[in-house]
Amino acid sequence: MYAIVDIAGQQFKVEAGKEIFVQRLAAAKDEKVEFEKVLLVDNEGSVSVGTPYVDGAKVSATVLDDTVKADKVLVFKKIRRKGFQKLNGHRQKLTKIKIDAIA
Repeated sequence: MYAIVDIAGQQFKVEAGKEIFVQRLAAAKDEKVEFEKVLLVDNEGSVSVGTPYVDGAKVSATVLDDTVKADKVLVFKKIRRKGFQKLNGHRQKLTKIKIDAIA
């Protein structure tokens, strides 16, 4: 059984027991969260597609860590023939969640 869920503006394919990284959520560690924006549910071949969301479907999860950082992205800017070079780095803050159940 899996579901396609909209979490913080991004779509994720989730299954019970899986751990995923999502954009920073306003939830503390070991806190339970529920997502009700379920776009699709596949239950052993029986597919329910929402318009835009599936009625009555929700995904419950537990926050494992709320201080995870993604890989560093380097942004390099250069203006040729002017001697201008600039290098910036950025690490996006993520939240690690574990999917408990799809109902």
